[in-house]
This record gives sequence, C-alpha cells and structure tokens, in this order.
Amino acid sequence: MSVTTTIQVNGKSHSVAAEPDTPLLYILRNDLKLKGARFGCGLGQCGACTVLVDGKPVQSCDFPLSAAAGKAVTTIEGLAPDGKLHPLQQAFIDEQAAQCGYCVTGIIMAAKALLDTHSRPSDAEIRTALKGNLCRCGTHQRILRAIHRAAKEIAK
Repeated sequence: MSVTTTIQVNGKSHSVAAEPDTPLLYILRNDLKLKGARFGCGLGQCGACTVLVDGKPVQSCDFPLSAAAGKAVTTIEGLAPDGKLHPLQQAFIDEQAAQCGYCVTGIIMAAKALLDTHSRPSDAEIRTALKGNLCRCGTHQRILRAIHRAAKEIAK
C-alpha cells in the first residue's frame, strides 16, 4: 500500500508516495531525478548507491524509504549545491581517481563521511571506510591520493 512519506534530501523537503519498503535509491533516482547514486548490485554489497543518512554512509539500494523519514539524506548532488565542487570532488578530478566513474559517487560519499569525523585519516582508515565500495577499474592508489588531497584542502 502506497503511503506519503516526507524526506529531507540535500536540505530540501520532499513528499513522495511509495511503499514504505521501497529502496531509497529508487526514490532518489526515479522520483527526485537525482542520478548520482547508481544501481550496482541491488544487494548493498558494491557501494555504487552510497548516500549519507544523518552523516552516515548507507547503501541506498537496500535502505527502505521508511527508514529515511525524519533523517537528513545527502547525495553527491548535495555536495555542490551552489555549483562549486566539494574539495573531494575536485580532488578526484585532480588525481584522475576515476576511470569509468560508475563507483566514484559512492566512494566520494563514503569518503565524505570519513573526513567529517577524521580530518587526517591514515591509509588504513581510508581503506576501512571504503571497504563497502568496490572499484573494478583499479584506481585504488589514486583514490587514496585524492582523499588525502581533499583532507588537506578541507583543513585549510
């Protein structure tokens, strides 16, 4: 049975009519037309759909709409609301940390959650924070460099 749920996405309130167990990813992509979070595996195992819910990274493909009610959802689009790239986004460009780009939005969102709590993470902390994000292109060293670069820029 479809119900109307109000969610906060990127600082704006949205009312959506859907089943409470509808994956948040479907609402973001289909109802709100936010295409940054990607459908990868549909099982919460690849991280392509990672968004932040109350600052914590979640795989939106298996996160129900009902669980997002009353919480702040941030997508990759929310990192640059004024058109100016977030330091993480710019660092990924500068370090050429994405090849195909499919996974990169999820990785950036997981890295954002990390940098919000650890201003100077070690390589081990970054790897731990990204353990739920798969990149098959092999840009892992560039990803590490990009996150360290962003950390330095944010610290300024």
